[in-house]
Amino acid sequence: MHATLRPMLCLVAQGAKTIVLGQQAFTYDASRMLIFSVDLPVSGQVRRASFREPYLCFRLDLDPFRIAELSLKVFPSGVPKPDNLLGLHMTDVDEHIVDAATRIVALSSQPVDAQLLGPLLVDEILIRLLRSPVGPRVAQIGGNDSGLRQIAVAVAEIRANFSRPLRIEALARTASMSVSSFHQHFKDITGMSPLQYQKALRLEQAKRLMLGHAMDAKRAASEVGYQSASQFTREYARHFGLSPAKDAARLRLASAS
Repeated sequence: MHATLRPMLCLVAQGAKTIVLGQQAFTYDASRMLIFSVDLPVSGQVRRASFREPYLCFRLDLDPFRIAELSLKVFPSGVPKPDNLLGLHMTDVDEHIVDAATRIVALSSQPVDAQLLGPLLVDEILIRLLRSPVGPRVAQIGGNDSGLRQIAVAVAEIRANFSRPLRIEALARTASMSVSSFHQHFKDITGMSPLQYQKALRLEQAKRLMLGHAMDAKRAASEVGYQSASQFTREYARHFGLSPAKDAARLRLASAS
C-alpha cells in the first residue's frame, strides 16, 4: 500500500502492520500505537493477518483546532519542547485510549448516542494523547507558532501543486523561514527533502491514474509533471519496485481476481 496519510491516530485491534517513511520502518500491533502529525507519503504492508484472524485497525483523524483548544488546558504553562520533530510517532499503547476507542466503535449502532457521546470520547482520546509521553509532539499539530504547523502549510502547498516545478524560496516564505531553516525543518518533520516529498506525491498520483483511468505511463508521467518519460520510468521502478507497465498490469490483474 502506498498513500499519503493525514494527521491521525492508528490503533491495531488484531494483526500487525509496517509503515515505511523514507528509510525508516515502523512496525506496530496491539501493543503499540502510531500517530501521524502531518501529511506524509508512506508505504505500508500488513504483516500479520489471516482469514480466521483478519487485520483490524481503528483510525481517528486528528483535528488541529480541537487539539489547540485542549492543549491550553493540558499545558496551561505552555507546551514543553518535543524531543523529536519527526511527524510519525510510535509509542506503547495506552489502555485508556483503547477503552475509549472501543466505546466509540460500540456507538456505531446507536446513532443518537453517537452524536451526543462521540465528541466526548474523542476529546478523552485527545486529552490522553496530550498527557502521554508524545503529548508535546501531538500538541504541535494545533500550534500555529510551531515549526510543524509552518511546515504543514508548505506541505499543503506542495500537495495542491505537486505537478508544477518546486520553488523552494517561495515555500520557505510560505513557512516564514529562511531557505536553509526550511530545508532542515522539512526533513526533520517529514523524513525527506521537499523534492523527495514532491516526487512521492507525483508517483502515487501517476499510479492512481494508470490503474483507475487506464492511462498509459507516458501520459500519466506528463499529467503529474514529468518532462522525461525515461526519468519517470526509472523513478517509478525505484519507488514501487516494478516498471510502470508491469505494476499497472499486476494491479489490474489483482483487482480483477
